Parts: sequence; structure tokens; C-alpha cells
Amino acid sequence: MSIDVHVSGPLFDGRAAHAAQDACDDARDDIAEFAEERALTDMGAHFRHPTGYYESRVTTTRVSGDTSLVHDQGVVYGPWLEGVGSRNAPVTRFAGYGHWRRTKEAARARGPEIAERAVRRHLPEMGG
Repeated sequence: MSIDVHVSGPLFDGRAAHAAQDACDDARDDIAEFAEERALTDMGAHFRHPTGYYESRVTTTRVSGDTSLVHDQGVVYGPWLEGVGSRNAPVTRFAGYGHWRRTKEAARARGPEIAERAVRRHLPEMGG
């Protein structure tokens, strides 16, 4: 007695794995985009005397295959604006704006929802 089994479909021909990788890439990019927009929005709402220079330096960089970094390109007074610099309170009265902290909290809270939307966009490619 012999049994012939024929397997086909996205799970067996690699399409599902490729779609899953695309979903992960999209999730990373979407979360980074959300974080960049959130940081800029927060800066616009809280900065008292914006010049536009600092905001123009905020960008997203892919630092490795699966990691993106939203940052201010190392602007020297960035830590002071955030409130973590050596010249913040108690040295001066300025405690900082905390825009990166709030952005990080927002990205952490909304990240799963954003990632789920990215996965849902790729489900048909995975055979789901």
C-alpha cells in the first residue's frame, strides 16, 4: 500500500513566510512613522520658542534589518530640550519638555495595534 500526498499553497511554497516577513517590515515602518509623527506633533504643541531647526532634524533611520530608530540626528541641545541634559534643573529652572519620553510611551501603547493592522494587510498572501 502506498499513499501519495501532494502539498501546495502559501505555507508550503514559501509565500506565507515571505508575506510574514513583509508584514514584520511594514509593522516596523508603520510604528516608526507613527513615532516620528507623534514626536513632531508633541514638539509643535509644547515647544515655547520653536525655530524649526530641531524639528527638521527629526528623522527615522533603519539601524539594522529589524530595527528602526527615530531620533534628532544628535543635535547637541537635544538632551537639554528633553530634560535629561546636565544643564537642566536644578542647574537651571528649565526641566525639559519630555517629548521623547511621551513619544516612547505612545509608541509602546499603540505599537501592538499598528502591528496588527500590518499583519492583517498581509493575511491574504499567507492564505488566511
